[in-house]
Amino acid sequence: MKIDRRNSIYGLRDFFLKRTADIGLILIALPVLIPLFSLIAIAIKLDSKGSVFFKQKRAGIDCIPFYCYKFRTMQANADESIHKKHIKDYISGKVDIRTDVKLLNDRRVTRMGKLLRKTSLDELPQLINVVKGEMSIVGPRPLPMYEVEEFSLWHNERFLAFPGITGYWQVNGRGRVAFDDQLRMDIRYIRNWSIWLDLKLIILTIPAVIFAKGAG
Repeated sequence: MKIDRRNSIYGLRDFFLKRTADIGLILIALPVLIPLFSLIAIAIKLDSKGSVFFKQKRAGIDCIPFYCYKFRTMQANADESIHKKHIKDYISGKVDIRTDVKLLNDRRVTRMGKLLRKTSLDELPQLINVVKGEMSIVGPRPLPMYEVEEFSLWHNERFLAFPGITGYWQVNGRGRVAFDDQLRMDIRYIRNWSIWLDLKLIILTIPAVIFAKGAG
């Protein structure tokens, strides 16, 4: 993917550092990732019919569309219109964030899918996107294109950075943050970005995942 760095927060040195850190961390984790991917894939196939992976068009850096990969957590051919309506309600402030901004008791989610979402393991295939240069390990959450269609002008600043598997929002609220507050967290990350902030957020992700903070 060709990126116009004039439309991003990264200078040439920053881009090199971030990319090197991403690939280095993946290589270090590879001995754990390979058997983990295999076990999850087998569990998904045993639990329900359909593909192991789910892919969806999402907005990347500079709002460039790309296909984002995840482990499939819903029944095959699940109706996407349910989530689209929920997202519109969330963005417009109609969802009660005191409970959860995610769909509760969503019957489309498989048994294995519930476990994967609770532990955030469904996000692991996004490492493929990181290797392809479409994402980073740390950055704003990659949003579906239909969410971007609901954006206000000031929201677009979040596209100055690579989307990430984890990030400021993911370790500071996840499923219980109003939409505008989520975007403010993304922009705060972008305005204060450094390689050290990325490392800090990676460390903070560990307890957030272990204790399933805001997961559903």
